[in-house]
Amino acid sequence: MEPATKTETLDIEGMTCASCAAFVEKSLSRTPGVQRAMVNYATEKATVDYLPTQASPATLKEAVINAGYGVTERAPDTSAAERGAEIDRQKALAYQKLKRRFGVAVGLAVIIMPLSMLMLWPAMMQRINMQWLNYALLLLTLPVLLYSGREFYVSAWNGFKHRAANMDTLIAVGTGAAFLYSLAATVVPGFFTSRGLVPEVYYDTTATIIALILLGKVLELRAKTQTSAAIKSLIGLQAKTARVARPDGAEVDVPIEQVQLGDIVVVRPGEKVATDGLITEGHSSLDEAMLTGESLPVEKNAGDPVFGATLNKTGSFRFRVTKVGADTMLSQIVKLVEDAQGSRAPIQRLADKVSAIFVPTVVVIAILTFVIWFDLAPLGTRLPLALVNFVAVLIIACPCALGLATPTAIMVSTGKGAEHGVLIRNAEALEKAYKVDTVLLDKTGTITKGEPAVTDFWTLPGPAGAAREAGQLLQMVAAVERQSEHPLAEAVVRHADAQGGPRLTATSFRAIEGKGAAASVDGQAVLIGNRRLLADENITLSPPLIAQAEQLLSRAKTVLYVAVAGQAVGLLGVADTVRDTSAAAIKKLQGLGIEVVMMTGDNPETAAQVAGQVGITRYFAEVLPQDKAGKVKALQAEGRIVAMVGDGINDAPALAQADIGLAIGSGTDVAMEAAGITLMRSDLNGVVTAIELSRQTIRTIKQNLFFAFIYNTLGIPIAAGLLYPFFGLLLSPMLAAGAMALSSVSVLTNSLRLRGFSVKS
Repeated sequence: MEPATKTETLDIEGMTCASCAAFVEKSLSRTPGVQRAMVNYATEKATVDYLPTQASPATLKEAVINAGYGVTERAPDTSAAERGAEIDRQKALAYQKLKRRFGVAVGLAVIIMPLSMLMLWPAMMQRINMQWLNYALLLLTLPVLLYSGREFYVSAWNGFKHRAANMDTLIAVGTGAAFLYSLAATVVPGFFTSRGLVPEVYYDTTATIIALILLGKVLELRAKTQTSAAIKSLIGLQAKTARVARPDGAEVDVPIEQVQLGDIVVVRPGEKVATDGLITEGHSSLDEAMLTGESLPVEKNAGDPVFGATLNKTGSFRFRVTKVGADTMLSQIVKLVEDAQGSRAPIQRLADKVSAIFVPTVVVIAILTFVIWFDLAPLGTRLPLALVNFVAVLIIACPCALGLATPTAIMVSTGKGAEHGVLIRNAEALEKAYKVDTVLLDKTGTITKGEPAVTDFWTLPGPAGAAREAGQLLQMVAAVERQSEHPLAEAVVRHADAQGGPRLTATSFRAIEGKGAAASVDGQAVLIGNRRLLADENITLSPPLIAQAEQLLSRAKTVLYVAVAGQAVGLLGVADTVRDTSAAAIKKLQGLGIEVVMMTGDNPETAAQVAGQVGITRYFAEVLPQDKAGKVKALQAEGRIVAMVGDGINDAPALAQADIGLAIGSGTDVAMEAAGITLMRSDLNGVVTAIELSRQTIRTIKQNLFFAFIYNTLGIPIAAGLLYPFFGLLLSPMLAAGAMALSSVSVLTNSLRLRGFSVKS
């Protein structure tokens, strides 16, 4: 038996592009004991599956450090809110530091640029000592190089030591080459003039490129912060304090971190529920939109569960704490969204492969560009032209856009899904949902409510059914059923309570196994059950009762017969009713070009009746639990991409077999564990949301990848001087830097459009 693997999440420091992420991933993958490593540049996290017998968090951290990057330590017992606050604090500090570096660079570049342009005016050149001007430009450029651009050169050097190249390598080599050439032209101009070359300087190029790249970094970091807005929003929902009832009767406000299992917490109108628990006394309606996306409040009574961060609307109540900290529903949702944001979609593989070889390829292209220009350009300008185009190729070829194309869209969409009550386990599930052309729905608990409900109550006219006119027959039946534990009895009681009327008391109750129940109510013997119960008691059914029963049975309903004082006086029709939203949701799915198929263990007549109600034309009836996965396989054998929707333990194999499984959140943990997507609301509209969100996300990713590939495909040849022989045009390195910065920002901006996602009605 193979040892179980553990999963560790590391917060990586120092990554500047997709190539960095690829190198960290490679270093972790090569660590003994690591089964799988996945590094996400957008979230700056590494997710590592490893064998604890061969590796540990310390060895993983060492592998990252040996690769030239850092790891931010995570305190093991911090809550999601505390961890989020610390990450926000660190990012805010990094953002402020980056803005200072950008401020210095742009401030000096604004001075360096006009001074460099003095060389273009012959009249000014006669009045100014060019050598002294060059020294002045050198002094102004040094702070830009050594302070604003320092991290580029440090990162490039670390990469060189580890035989790796990244975006910083391109920037460092490009700006470094321009600066060193300018430095030589400033310090030893005679070397150039003696060879017929003009000792031109490119300090403006060096300073402006660094300023523009830092501008792109500032905009990128700001946009990346917005992509994780959903996580921050979820964490921010958590209550900060809780009002705990002490054994002596006192009520004390304590920080949420001090709440313990078993505590009794008091919640007043308008307050947030502090953590998860069960109501012990009181009742209220709660706004659970942050969990389910459902705007309507949910009624809660004693014994009902409540969840942390939900909002109490009306009444006050007390609840016993059952979960705290990382075990609460909110923390589990935050973790699930974080894991999904850090996962990788299959569509990203091409971009990862390209990024892994991108930087070395660009360096080779840049060197070839330099050699060709140096060989073919006129003698007096060949070195400056070769240098300028060499720098332009290095600067424009940024792999950031490729690295950001997929994960930023995943980050926004998974967060948006959580807002709508759709929890996406990973990016692979999101991508698979995009391809779905067939949705297989389990009937019970998915299309229907999954619990019996009284749909019909019919009594005989005349004296035999006179109790109906007084409104007492239903209450007499309910009095009997209140003492029964049968699910059908619960349905009768719920129906009677909803109709109102005085509660009656039953005595001498007895349950008759497999048939029904009997008791005495107001001195009268009351029977409720199936036809066999009445036959055993020698109670005959009148023709009207028989006709009404047959009508209900033909509509696939369970019939409960009622007898009072030895006479059959009425009957109830009980069925698992269709959810109010099912038909509309199925119609929306069909409108998306998806075939909807129903599966049920019921007989064909019941299956046909339910399918007709919701507009489904194809269904599987009399399907045993163990055969559900086989029905999924049968659809897949037809070449279909199948999404299975279910809620029960017996749905788990089918959910796992399907191309993508969607579990109804009111279902079992087993079903949710087998599914790629969990719907927090017991509503098929969540399936529509998941598929529409998936389609919009994949469209966005494809747009991002297209623009990233096109940008580099067109940008590098233009920077190399491809247009010069035809139009006499060369790309300035400064324009290349601006284009490079904008490429990453455009990809991020396109991904952020997903924040406006909404389901079409």
